[in-house]
Amino acid sequence: MNAVLMSQWLVGALCGSMLFFAAIVAPTSFRALPADMSGAFLRRLFPLYYLWGLVMSLLCSSTAFYADDGIAGTICASVALLFVYLRLGLLPRLSRLRQARQDGDAAATRRFRRLHLQSVLINFAQLTLLIGVSLYPR
Repeated sequence: MNAVLMSQWLVGALCGSMLFFAAIVAPTSFRALPADMSGAFLRRLFPLYYLWGLVMSLLCSSTAFYADDGIAGTICASVALLFVYLRLGLLPRLSRLRQARQDGDAAATRRFRRLHLQSVLINFAQLTLLIGVSLYPR
């Protein structure tokens, strides 16, 4: 398989896994489990999801650069940096705010909702960038 096809395949696999998580895994966990259990399940799953996204986007970027596709490589590297931010920056802050919210801090609820919305928007932006890369003619 040549590098261009490998890059396209990897981007498709990452897009598919992100869509599967957002459309199937997260909603099903809320329907199938009690709220406290689904929350605990997703809190355990998110670090793995972000690590998976980081590894896959780095593979996408490396393969795209190897295929001499600098635009796709740069976009995939940007997606990887966003996964690093989500996993190492935003996720720990959300965890601290979740605990503060449970301890009765009303301001933590507002900050938690704002950061959660930020994580959803970043994930949507990543997916949009990856779909753009997959549709970009080579």
